[in-house]
Amino acid sequence: MKEVLEILESDARLSAADIAIMLNKEKSEVQEVIKELESNKVILKYIALVNWEKAGEEKVLAMIEVRVAPQRDKGFDTVAERIYRFPQVRSVHLMSGDYDLAVFVEGKNMREVSHFVSTKLATIEGVLSTMTHFILKTYKQDGVVLEDVEKDRRLLVSP
Repeated sequence: MKEVLEILESDARLSAADIAIMLNKEKSEVQEVIKELESNKVILKYIALVNWEKAGEEKVLAMIEVRVAPQRDKGFDTVAERIYRFPQVRSVHLMSGDYDLAVFVEGKNMREVSHFVSTKLATIEGVLSTMTHFILKTYKQDGVVLEDVEKDRRLLVSP
């Protein structure tokens, strides 16, 4: 099961037949494992990692540090749930350190993200403070380098 997950995590486009060959298993066995992983919500979604900058699309990504007053018997979960339900929110993480939640938000421009933070996020009951960091450039995402560095084309000279 773990082997199937690792293969799919590196390339979700591989078919059950391809994975079966890689693992020296029967295709039907791999299909059953994948079906079980999907039904148990271990595999949640198959996605494509897109370099939107190269696609010519303007998008703004921001990481917002959120300090939260934990609620009795619920901790941070209720506030986190309210936050992750907004369509602008890409991900929410409970953190250790100076702030409680790291919220990643996507918008068309900085004004749209700022408006979301000031009118939606900061006004949620239990949110004590926010600090917004706009992401200027992404070099690597989900283990993938987004922009190859140009290789040195000079000839090697040795004495």
